[in-house]
Amino acid sequence: MDSVFRSHRFTSMSVLCGVTALFLAACSGGEEASSDPTSAAVESGKLRGAVSDNVLSFKGIPYAAPPVGDLRWRAPQTAASWSGVRDASAYGHDCMQLPFASDAAPIRTTPSEDCLVLNVWRPAADAGTSGTQKLPVLVWIHGGGYTNGGSSPAVYDGSQFAKHGLVFVSLNYRLGRFGFFGHPALTASQSAEPLGNYGYMDQIAALQWVQRNIAAFGGDPKNVTVFGESAGGESVHSLITSPLAKGLFSKAIIDSGSGRVNQTYGRYLTATGPGNVASGEQLGTAFAQSMGISGNDTTALTQLRALTADQVVNGLNLGTASSASATWSSGPMIDGKLVTDEPGRLYASGQFNSVSLLVGTNDADLAIPVPAKTKDDAYAIFGSRNLAAARSVFDPNGTATVPDVVSEIARVELMHEPARFVARSVIAHGSASYVYRFSYVAQSLKGKVSGAVHAAEIPYVFDTLTAAYGSQVTDQDERVAQLANAYWADFAKAGNPNAAGRPVWQANDASSNALLDFMPSGAAVTETPDPLKGQLDLVEPVNDAALGS
Repeated sequence: MDSVFRSHRFTSMSVLCGVTALFLAACSGGEEASSDPTSAAVESGKLRGAVSDNVLSFKGIPYAAPPVGDLRWRAPQTAASWSGVRDASAYGHDCMQLPFASDAAPIRTTPSEDCLVLNVWRPAADAGTSGTQKLPVLVWIHGGGYTNGGSSPAVYDGSQFAKHGLVFVSLNYRLGRFGFFGHPALTASQSAEPLGNYGYMDQIAALQWVQRNIAAFGGDPKNVTVFGESAGGESVHSLITSPLAKGLFSKAIIDSGSGRVNQTYGRYLTATGPGNVASGEQLGTAFAQSMGISGNDTTALTQLRALTADQVVNGLNLGTASSASATWSSGPMIDGKLVTDEPGRLYASGQFNSVSLLVGTNDADLAIPVPAKTKDDAYAIFGSRNLAAARSVFDPNGTATVPDVVSEIARVELMHEPARFVARSVIAHGSASYVYRFSYVAQSLKGKVSGAVHAAEIPYVFDTLTAAYGSQVTDQDERVAQLANAYWADFAKAGNPNAAGRPVWQANDASSNALLDFMPSGAAVTETPDPLKGQLDLVEPVNDAALGS
């Protein structure tokens, strides 16, 4: 079966079918559903979904062939057609992984290599449209450190977005060594295809499937927003800056996705990176040797593909990833076709696909602290001339502990400043950016956590609080969720989150530094400038230097 990545010269799937050489699949998708609202016809065959609470859902739809056997570590291939009507009422398998016990969004399926499926939600009625008007499309890419996660977690249910008049799509993509892997034998055998970043290839294949098929669900392929959090947010950065994703979406939402430095950790697919960073091929060779496989020929590749799925996982998950650094790339690598450089450098040089952007972080978001003995030791990265300024913005009252200061600096470096950087990059190229900070904590957690931690905003943005907090959800919690869900939905519709009856979300620009803060009180407040502006301004040149700009 021919690869959906037959050529690295990607063009938008909005061009006429047959013009591009990227897909051999016929453009038979996009057929309108029959009079049965739970049925739909896509390019591979007919589907039967389910309806609940005025929302139609279609789950477990193959967008590519199962990447198993000889298709392991290959670009995604065209999904096979089926006869009859395929049941689409239940999730397909999430991608192969070792589930992580502390995952905030636990998967609800048995993981498998046969996982390249997606799910679609849409309103059962046309949410006030004429019935022929195509609906905006929002495509979700889950996080999980590139090792865990999937589309099945209850907090990722797309029903509330559908109730806002959207077609919502969630997808699976290959994880761990299945999704990000290099080896000289692979390079030798498949040099005509993109290599290494198979999980990203899956995401692009799913977006191309959306272009060809979303009209079957009433969606508008010309109005697609891609949306991700954490590793999913990093994925969105890679899609925005990849020439292979051009034309597949026009708007992007990035929750806690960094995107500034070290998305690839300076890792290349085939060459050793600066600072002697091991290449993807070197890591793959080390993994093969750990499995008793030597050599770089077809025999080695056959043996690698003969490993069981559990052997490829080899205990890798969010909890063990750091200890597996000798045989695991930590995610994407610069392959020269799909990932051409660090997203931060591509943003800085204007080499990215034009999008309107909604981007932000949580007030107690992820941080990777660098230990320091004193606060002044922590401030040393800003230079001696900025010591007083650092004290003023990171510890204005002089009461913060050393760990608090170290963590805040790390958080601004990894999350807060990169969000502003990407917003400014998009603005500089003529598109709108809206920046948020999520500071609200569920009332049942008040006093128990320092703030809104990494991923805390997800059940609010999806308005799926019961999946996260069960019976402890309060009326105030629900009001915040309804507000966040509406902002995100309206941005997906038209590139502007504002609507009548809600606090105004001011667009960000270099002069205003405006953002919308979801406050601990439950209010949404536009702050001009960002209260962390002093911290961001100090960190900006540090991140510039780390990026090499």
